[in-house]
Amino acid sequence: MNRRTMIAAGVAAATAALPRAAGAQAFPTRPVRLIVTWPPGGTTDILARQLQPPLAAALGQPVVIDNRGGASGAIGTGELVRAPNDGYTFGMVTSTVISMPLMQRQSWHPIRDTTPIIMHSRVANILAVHPSVPVQSVAELISLAKQRPGALAFGSPGIGSAVHISGEMFKLMTGTDMVHVPYRGGGPALTDLAGGAIQLMFGNASSTLPFVRDGRVRAIAVTSARRAAYLPEVPTIAESGLPGYAIDEWYGCLGPANMAPAAVARLNAAIGEIISTPAERARLLDMGAEVVGGSAEAFGRVMAEDMEKIGRVVRDAHIRLE
Repeated sequence: MNRRTMIAAGVAAATAALPRAAGAQAFPTRPVRLIVTWPPGGTTDILARQLQPPLAAALGQPVVIDNRGGASGAIGTGELVRAPNDGYTFGMVTSTVISMPLMQRQSWHPIRDTTPIIMHSRVANILAVHPSVPVQSVAELISLAKQRPGALAFGSPGIGSAVHISGEMFKLMTGTDMVHVPYRGGGPALTDLAGGAIQLMFGNASSTLPFVRDGRVRAIAVTSARRAAYLPEVPTIAESGLPGYAIDEWYGCLGPANMAPAAVARLNAAIGEIISTPAERARLLDMGAEVVGGSAEAFGRVMAEDMEKIGRVVRDAHIRLE
């Protein structure tokens, strides 16, 4: 091999190695920050921490969880949208990312200022009543509420939560008058429901299922568009006489606006593969969550649809955060 051939071979070898060089290596090349927009211990945090080890293994880099709870997810979302859009910061959020800006002015817009990555899972809300409430179905509940306007109270983890929105949508579609009682979290609300201090709740399935399973509350319907796999015998509200009623709480991953497409694709593929395994599907189902996955574009469409649907409820029910 002459000198010229040797030089050409060396250049070719160096060029082939370039993808592994600094600045050219495939995403990610350093630790990734995962902002959780709710405090430690809640469903959002649990889902993020379940995702953390397999995602770190898939990416070949540490995934560092950063809890930024407060203001029903608004504080953490504000931190997320201000982050660099290189893919090294993304967040685990809930559907309250849509409702919060509709009720109180925020410095960020849930769609314009974010990049959808993947919808992780959906959790239906369970319409549950205290055992002393003399109803076994949605039709009976509507009848009782109309006979006793203002006498029935439903609890929620707070104003603007998916649980609250579910109740307000129910009131608007049925023309009933029920009192909303906001709590500081779903746990206290469920405790009061089990104790009879409030009569009903459109409770998040993950936290309400244990109360249903041990008989402390009675499930009469689910809020999702189809029956929940973990309560197949319980009908939807839509099939119980309110066609068109459908709302649930979703969990998903978002990045800042205009996030690097390569990072979006890498995270979508890695997370989608993790949550689609039979073991992870079974674990989430036991929590009352059903895996969604799919493309970033599909998640974006859901967000846009929810912005319109939840916006109508917020407007028509005059929901505001002061």
